[in-house]
Amino acid sequence: MNPPTVLIPVADGSEEIETCAMVDTLRRADLDVTLAAVGDHLTVTCSRGVRLVADVRLAEVADRHFDLVALPGGMPGAEHLAQSGPLRSLLAGQHSRQGLIGAICAAPAVVLQPQGLLDGHAATCHPGFFEHLDPARRREDRVVVDGHLVTSRGPGTAIEFALTLIEQLLGPERRATVAAPMLVRE
Repeated sequence: MNPPTVLIPVADGSEEIETCAMVDTLRRADLDVTLAAVGDHLTVTCSRGVRLVADVRLAEVADRHFDLVALPGGMPGAEHLAQSGPLRSLLAGQHSRQGLIGAICAAPAVVLQPQGLLDGHAATCHPGFFEHLDPARRREDRVVVDGHLVTSRGPGTAIEFALTLIEQLLGPERRATVAAPMLVRE
C-alpha cells in the first residue's frame, strides 16, 4: 500500500519554521511529502531570509490529487499562495472532495477564508489575523480540527500542527510513535 500523499506549497515569504516543521515531521511518519514552489523557481526565500529548495514547481503537480494539502503561513508568503491560480483550483477541488486541508499562521485567514473554504467551520490562525475569521467560528486553541480542515496559530505550534495532521491521516498511534523520539510531550 502506498503512503498517503501530501502537498506543501511554498512561496517567497513563507514562514520557514512552519514549512520545515511540517515537511520534516510528516516525512518522519513516512508520508509521501512534496514541497512545491509557487512560481517559476524551485528556490524560495522565506520570511526570515532562509532559502529552501522545493522538490517541484506547483505547476508540475497541480493536476494531481493529494491526501493532504498543508499551507504554511508567513507574510508575504501567504499572500503569494493566495494569488496562485493553480493553488486556488487545487484547494477548491480538495475541499469539494472533503480532502484534508491544513493551514497555519496567516494562511487560514489569507488563503482559505477569502476562498470561502472556512465557511461553516471552526478555525484558528495567527493572532495578527484573528479578526479576519468569522467571530462565531474562530477559536484560540493551538490547533483546531473541524471536519476535513485543520488550522493552527503559528511557528510555536508547528510541530503540534504537523502531528495532528499525521493523526488525521494515520491515527493516534502513528502520531505517538512519531512524537516520542522527537521528545514532544503529548
